This record gives sequence, structure tokens and C-alpha cells, in this order.
Amino acid sequence: MFTGIIAALGHIERASGGAGGTDAGVQLVIDCKDLPLERVALGDSIAVNGVCLTVTRKHGSHIEADVSAETLRRTVGLDQAGWVNLEPALSLGDALGGHLVSGHVDGVGRVLAFEPRGESYLLQILAPSELGRFFAYKGSVTVNGVSLTVNHVEDRGEGCAISINLIPHTLRATTLNALREGSLVNLEIDMIARYIERLHSLGAAPTPHPSAS
Repeated sequence: MFTGIIAALGHIERASGGAGGTDAGVQLVIDCKDLPLERVALGDSIAVNGVCLTVTRKHGSHIEADVSAETLRRTVGLDQAGWVNLEPALSLGDALGGHLVSGHVDGVGRVLAFEPRGESYLLQILAPSELGRFFAYKGSVTVNGVSLTVNHVEDRGEGCAISINLIPHTLRATTLNALREGSLVNLEIDMIARYIERLHSLGAAPTPHPSAS
């Protein structure tokens, strides 16, 4: 479990495929020099651009993680070298500064606009249509692992457009400052919205009672 509050930036130094090439998944080597790795053990989870991965090896300031072919098909940014957002898994007692994030990407969005608005930036993303029902005004969304607030929702024929305001701190502390029109991003819907939608789809069902002994 994560919060969407980025702890550090990392750099994917190598994304190498095995015998089956990238069609069989890749192994990542990530430089995490700004992340306190003494708190990260083998087998721990870490969110890399919003994707929950398992640490399989540590050496110096680097970690390694395996990414399955299924994960590669459903996400972006994990199949090549580049900067990524990093967040270690949440521990009991840690501050919940963002919102509850599972690290399971629900879809890939496309940046429609990334432009200055005073000292901040407007970020507008076209999300897949099937995710549109999970977005709400002042609701939460995770973009490349970053917990953000939705300021506007517009359903369109080609998808659902959501608008977000990025403050200067977010731009300094994450990779979102590198976004441009046309960039692809990992999206995770709000966990609470996911369960509400499921309950709503089932309608009013009777509350189950334990069987009499």
C-alpha cells in the first residue's frame, strides 16, 4: 500500500529482457541514490511510476525488480531507461499525506495539455472511457505514482478528460515536470471509488446473516 507522496526520484539504468525478450517481461536496474535504501529489504514493495514492484536485489544505491509482460502491456515507462517516481510501501504509523494507493495501474492516459497557469501548471489528461465513472470533482487520482486532486471532469466520445492543477513543489519533486502534450501516463483510480462502483453495480442486496448453528 502507498500514499502517492513521492519519496525520491530514481533512474532506470537498464531494462533488459530475458531469453524471450521484452515479450516475456524485463528486469529493471534502478539507481535510487536519493532513497534511503536501509529501509528497503529484499522482497519489499516499491512503487515505480505508480507500479508496485518487488525488490529482488540491492547493490550500492541500486535496486533490481522484475516486470512481467502483463504489467508492460498495461503500463508505460518501465521498458526503457529514464527518470521515475519512487515511493516505498507504507508502514503502519506512517503519515497518510496523499490517499490510499495500491500500485495497481488501471489504465494509460494521454496528456492533452500541460501549460502554465500563474505559478502552477494545468495538466489535462484523456483517460480511457471505462475509467470515466471513477473520476469526480475534488476526487483523487494517481498519475505516474503521484497523488493528485481532480479539478474538472468532462466525458467525451473518445474518453474522459480530467483537469489537474500542479503546484511548483510537485513539479520540483516528481517527474511530472517532463510531461508534454501527447505524453502517456499511468493512471490509478481512487480505491474508495472502485468499491463504491462495485456496490452500486450490484444494487440493493440483502445483508447476509450467519447460518444458525
